[in-house]
Amino acid sequence: MLRKGLILISLLIVVPGLLFTTSCAKKAVHTAPNVEATAPAMEENAGEQTLSVNTEKQTEVNLNTDQPPEQASKGEEVQEAEMASQIFINDDIYFDFDSAVLRDTAQESLIKKAEWIRMNPKASVIIEGHCDHRGTSAYNIALGDRRAQSAKAFFVDLGIDPKQFSTISYGEERPVDTAQNEDAWSKNRRAHFVFE
Repeated sequence: MLRKGLILISLLIVVPGLLFTTSCAKKAVHTAPNVEATAPAMEENAGEQTLSVNTEKQTEVNLNTDQPPEQASKGEEVQEAEMASQIFINDDIYFDFDSAVLRDTAQESLIKKAEWIRMNPKASVIIEGHCDHRGTSAYNIALGDRRAQSAKAFFVDLGIDPKQFSTISYGEERPVDTAQNEDAWSKNRRAHFVFE
């Protein structure tokens, strides 16, 4: 009796399982024509990648996820503009000790910056004046202001709208290099540029 009960329970478990697997095998969902992926070939066609697949009809699927050429060039222009703006703000100009007179190298740098500003007339730039730690705090604030004003005046002389600039002096408050030697001091005597 126990044996018949075990056989009956086994049959109740096995038979529905077999029916389930056979019924699932019969249901095939076809969302695309019968595609045989026999060695798909990658081809390059005028800058686009395509995938050729053997089917009853030859089908090409566009795999190029890049933007259209005109959008791609706009993306490159945006990247170039961002790089140019980073160069603009990271290219400080430097001054001699106790001076707000622009060196030749500083003038060359400001001419390049002026070209960028002309191409970006909506840009608003803060010119920061900085000094080394020698001198009183009040004197260095005034000297930093003269340095920032000197850079702004150079831009204005090049025909750039003065409304695009504001100036601020930090004096000796924000040194780039805190060492106590001429190399460090020369790095701190600078005008730095920041976008508003």
